[in-house]
Amino acid sequence: MQRRSFLKTSVLGAAALSGLNTAGLSSSLYAAGQEKIYRVGLIGAGWYGKNDLFRLLQVANVEVAGICDVDSVMLERAIDMTAVRQKSGAKPKGYGDFREMLKAEPFDIVLVGTPDHWHALAMIEAVKAGADVYVQKPVGVDFVEGEAMVAAARKHDRIVQVGTQRRSTPHLLDAKKQIIDEGLLGKISHVDVVCFYHMRARQKPTTATPPANLNYEMWAGPAPMIPYQPIIHPRSWRAFKEYGNGIMGDMCVHFLDFVRYLLGLGWPKQVSATGGIYVDKASVANIPDTQSALFTYDDLTINWTMRSWGAAADKDYPWGAIIYGDKGTLKMSVNSWDFIPVGGNGKPMRGTAVIEELTEHEKSEPDLEKPVTVATRAHHRNFVQSVQSRQLPVADILQGHISSATCILGNLAMDLGRTLTLDPQTGRPVGDEQTTKLLMRPYRAPWVHPTAEKF
Repeated sequence: MQRRSFLKTSVLGAAALSGLNTAGLSSSLYAAGQEKIYRVGLIGAGWYGKNDLFRLLQVANVEVAGICDVDSVMLERAIDMTAVRQKSGAKPKGYGDFREMLKAEPFDIVLVGTPDHWHALAMIEAVKAGADVYVQKPVGVDFVEGEAMVAAARKHDRIVQVGTQRRSTPHLLDAKKQIIDEGLLGKISHVDVVCFYHMRARQKPTTATPPANLNYEMWAGPAPMIPYQPIIHPRSWRAFKEYGNGIMGDMCVHFLDFVRYLLGLGWPKQVSATGGIYVDKASVANIPDTQSALFTYDDLTINWTMRSWGAAADKDYPWGAIIYGDKGTLKMSVNSWDFIPVGGNGKPMRGTAVIEELTEHEKSEPDLEKPVTVATRAHHRNFVQSVQSRQLPVADILQGHISSATCILGNLAMDLGRTLTLDPQTGRPVGDEQTTKLLMRPYRAPWVHPTAEKF
C-alpha cells in the first residue's frame, strides 16, 4: 500500500467512483479536470494535531474547512498557520466543541489529535457523521473504548487509520524487506521493546486556576477532572494516568505495533508486568518511572522495558525494538537500524532514516520531529489512498486497537500484580471477572461510555 501511486480522480471520473462514495464523500469539492478535493476537519489543534494536519496538506488535495480546540489561543494559532499552508489561503472555521463542528460542516476526512482520553468519542462521532478518520495512538484509554471504535468504523463503513506511523517509516520498511523478509534472522523467539527517554514530568505538585483561554471542563470531558496543574496543558497531561496510559501507552505502543506488523502477530496469549514509581517520588506525575512487561505468544516473547531515569542500555537505541533470531539480531529506531549476524551468517548491515530537506513552513514549525516527518507523510499518503480505494489502511483501527489494548492490559497486569491470560480472538481476559470489570473505566457525567454493542 505504501508504494501505491495516488488514484487521480477528475470530474469526468467521479461517476465511475460513485459506488465507493458513501455519505461522508458527497460534500467533496471538485475543480474541472483536477483531483477531488477532500474537505478536512481537525479535532485537537495542539502539537501533534497540527503536525498531522500539515503533513496531510503536503501529500493530498484537501481543503481544511474546520478546526476545533478547547483552547481559544491554540485554536486561533492553528487557524492562521493552516491558512498560509493550504492552496486556497482560506481560514478554516473555528469551534470549541467538536460536536458543533461535525454538525455544522460535512467532512470527508477528520483528524483526531486530542489528548488520549478524547480519542474514542471524537472518532466515533466523526465516523457517525460520515467521515473517514485519522486518529492518533493509542486509540483509547481503556479496552472497551477500542472495541467500540472498531465496531463504529465497521458499522458505518469508514476508513480509520491510527497514527502508528512506524508501519510507514521508509528505513524500517527497508529493514523488513532486507532482513525480515529474507529470513536473515532465522528462528525469531524474543523481542525487546525499550524506552529510556527522560520524558516523565519532574515538576513538584502545585495547583492553579486554569487560564482564561482554556475550557478546562470540556478539556477533561469524560475523564476525571483533577485539580488543574500548570503542566497539564498543553503537553504534559501524559504524566497523569487519568488522561493516558503512561509511557507504555505513549511509546511502547509504537514499536510493539511495528513488531506485530513485521512478525504477523495478533493478541498475546498472556500479559504480565511489574513497575511503579521507584526513583522520582516527589514529582506531580502519577505514572510509573520504571516498568517491565512481558507479552507471551506461541514460541515468542516480547519484553517491554522502560526507565525515565538513568542511562540507556544502548546509547544508539534509547527507544526502539531489538528482534533476536538464532542467526542474527535486528535493532530498530526512528533514526536507524542495524543487523548483527551470529557467527558466519552474513555480514553486518545498516540503514538510516530518510531525511528530506525541510520546507520553509517546516523550518519554523515548533517541535518538528525531523526524522519522523517523512514517515508521517507516508502514513497520511497511505490513509488517503485507502480513502480513495476503500481498502483497509496499513494501520487500520483493528490493528491500532490490538496494539493499544495490549499496552492497557500490561498496565492492568502491573496494577493487579499477576499474569493475565487472554482470549486469542478478542484479547479479553479469560475467566477473570476482576480484570474484566477494569476494561471499562467510569466516565464523568454527562458523558456516556461507548461500547461495541451500541453499534
